[in-house]
Amino acid sequence: MTIVLIFTGLLLLGYAGLLLYYRNGWKELPFYHIASGAEMPSTFISILVPARDEANNLPALLDSIAAQDYPKHLFELILIDDFSIDQTVQIARSYSFVTVISLSEFIEAGSINSYKKKAIEIGIQHSRGELLLTTDADCVVGKSWLRHMANYYESTQAQLMVMPVMFTNNRQPLGIFQVLDFMSLQGITGASVYKKMHSMCNGANLAYTRSAFNAVEGFKGIDSIASGDDMLLMHKIAKLFPDGIHYIKSASVMVQTAPMPDMQSFIQQRIRWASKADRYDDKSIFWVLLMLYLLNLLLLLIPFLLLIFQNDLLVNIWLGYLLIKTIAELFYLYPVAKFFGYTKLLFFFPLAQPFHILYTVVAGWLGKFGQYEWKGRSVR
Repeated sequence: MTIVLIFTGLLLLGYAGLLLYYRNGWKELPFYHIASGAEMPSTFISILVPARDEANNLPALLDSIAAQDYPKHLFELILIDDFSIDQTVQIARSYSFVTVISLSEFIEAGSINSYKKKAIEIGIQHSRGELLLTTDADCVVGKSWLRHMANYYESTQAQLMVMPVMFTNNRQPLGIFQVLDFMSLQGITGASVYKKMHSMCNGANLAYTRSAFNAVEGFKGIDSIASGDDMLLMHKIAKLFPDGIHYIKSASVMVQTAPMPDMQSFIQQRIRWASKADRYDDKSIFWVLLMLYLLNLLLLLIPFLLLIFQNDLLVNIWLGYLLIKTIAELFYLYPVAKFFGYTKLLFFFPLAQPFHILYTVVAGWLGKFGQYEWKGRSVR
């Protein structure tokens, strides 16, 4: 038992140090603002939206893109329909600026493992822009999304731009939990990109150049993996353009989406995210994820060991570990929550701690050894 507690303490110490590193990285990451009097960018942008049965969500996205303050002749939106059986296609075609491509015209259902990568690949083949921008059909964007992103691209010539994504707060316990959890990931994303350390991104708000995509031969070599259309591609581009990966820290380029509506869909989403943990060429990500998994696993198992080794001192040490973990995470999260406007939700964070530990262990295990359901498909 003593060995377990010592090992857990060492992992906790390393984790706290890593959180401090992320916090400093996030705070050092400069905010981006368009300079006063700056000219309108002239880059043509192709927005790529893979969609499967998104009739309920799609109008909000398309309305927000129709309201962009970026010239209409400088962007196109290509929706790639992934075998939808609802009104997704009909809704998309009712918007004059949307081009609809059906995945069924290129592949047969059940013939591949990664439909989203294939959809993006086909969308790129039919697009015209040098700058390729991906988002999801269940997202909503701000009116200056394209203008700020294009301006940043023209001023930096970045090859790949990572931008913030955030869940909306539905004021439900599960929704609040997801906001806190996802906000933590977003802070790590910004800090890791800025520090050039195991960089992360999210395909709901990601832009890259056509030349970079072609230079790495697109999804070749990762196209058999169901997920990873964002981070796995990012790591391929980072190999060729190590200084070309940027994070835009600006609320103007933020994308918002709703949290998962129930526990089952939430767990399925997290299993999907965890399923690619050992597929990264950048092994520093794997080791960080392994450290986090072992720490949470041990914090979950120690109470059961305490039933055998009944000792008040050991119980106090375990409770102390939980307290240290919570304080370290709150210290890291505060500047991130301030950026996203969710500092008040941090009061719920201590209550979410036990559930966070449990779900991390369960989702991590099933992501490696189980399977998940996504968009009506079973993926192993």
